[in-house]
Amino acid sequence: MHIYLNGELTETQCQNLLQLVQQLALEGKRFAVEKNEMIISKSKLEQTPICDQDRIEVIHAVGGG
Repeated sequence: MHIYLNGELTETQCQNLLQLVQQLALEGKRFAVEKNEMIISKSKLEQTPICDQDRIEVIHAVGGG
């Protein structure tokens, strides 16, 4: 299926947001996920399915100083 990930058309086989986060290697890091303009809590990622043409934004914090 095709989704928009951070504004770019992307093909994915992921069935839910947790799988997408794992694919992006963000598990265990500080990040936020928005699906179709709604913020999804980390506790709901596995229960939130991904559908064709969804618009998903993943923002992760980067430390530095």
